[in-house]
Amino acid sequence: MRIYEIRDEDDNREIGILLYYEKSRCFIVELLEGLDEWTAPFLFASYVKRGVFTIPRSDSLVWVRNRIIPPSRQNIGMILKNHHIKEYDEMKFLELSEGKCSQDSLYVEPVKELPEYICRRQLHNITECGILEKRKLLCIFADDTVKKINLSRLAGIKDIDKIISNDPLFASCKVGAGGYFITFNNSIDISAETLYKEGDKITLTGSELLSFARNSFADTTEACDILDCSRQNLSYMIKQGYIAPIKEDVKGNLFLKGDIIKNLW
Repeated sequence: MRIYEIRDEDDNREIGILLYYEKSRCFIVELLEGLDEWTAPFLFASYVKRGVFTIPRSDSLVWVRNRIIPPSRQNIGMILKNHHIKEYDEMKFLELSEGKCSQDSLYVEPVKELPEYICRRQLHNITECGILEKRKLLCIFADDTVKKINLSRLAGIKDIDKIISNDPLFASCKVGAGGYFITFNNSIDISAETLYKEGDKITLTGSELLSFARNSFADTTEACDILDCSRQNLSYMIKQGYIAPIKEDVKGNLFLKGDIIKNLW
């Protein structure tokens, strides 16, 4: 993960933080809570007006793309060659331009650590998510809270009816980059904050726990399939500390699927 501070050059003040997850090429913008619809970046004014300061990955990407050379530029091939870039990459162009844009006075600069307010927000990010019966989800959050979410109660979420009515789509549920959202078929997202607010703290029944286990654990073979790697590569990742088995055996290991998926971000 790369961390960039978003600053206003005219006022010499921080606007927020831009997070970039390299493997999934996912951007997340975190805004300062003191901003309002007039001081926030124009694209995010409607969010801060509603008290939302963690911007979804879709609009975070739009903000980045508005500040860089578009892939449709007529001479894009020459531009890539001049900068020794093999393929179009939003992050590389953002770094080259320092995120500056003629429409405002904002820019980005790299920082090494997350500010405290971001760390505090991330306590509501998701670490594990498993599917249950009757279109329900079991989510474990970074603050160790466990909640059950009934998707039928999320009527305000775009395309939620598609998830509820489509078995394969519902089964594709996985945790998104940084635990900021869950995603279905990597096309329909639900924010971690929404799930945290709408979920109910629960005492698991036996059948629900078994359902969670069936969908949230991966053996060695499944882990290799998810990562598209060999058993030797998986063994190397374990030795390097990238993945930690929750149960080890000479015939194979058992992992939390969320720990495997993190290595795709």
